[in-house]
Amino acid sequence: MAVLHLMSPSSRPVYLKLRDLIAAAIIDGTYPEGAMLPSVRAFAAEQGANPLTVAKAYQQFQLDGLVEVQRGVGMTVAHGAAERLRRSERESFLADEWPQIRARMRRLGLEPGKLLDEL
Repeated sequence: MAVLHLMSPSSRPVYLKLRDLIAAAIIDGTYPEGAMLPSVRAFAAEQGANPLTVAKAYQQFQLDGLVEVQRGVGMTVAHGAAERLRRSERESFLADEWPQIRARMRRLGLEPGKLLDEL
């Protein structure tokens, strides 16, 4: 998994950036359903983050029902987590990011159909 640049200029809290990184790994299959997530300490060391910050990101997954906690063992990705995250990320993209992208494309005189043809 890629290392997140925690000092990026985004104003988002670090725990949300970590959450996004883990969500992407679940969606892309790095952590499939039933797979163990790295321990809080291991993930914190990998990302250069405070373990309490990682724990907060993991807690959000637990509250959202995307992981299952096995006491003394760790957290596993819950059944259906990837699809629920994909749906949520898609809705967020369409509501928050796409309008800005579309407006910028208009300002630059870019047409979506032509861009797709160039790919």
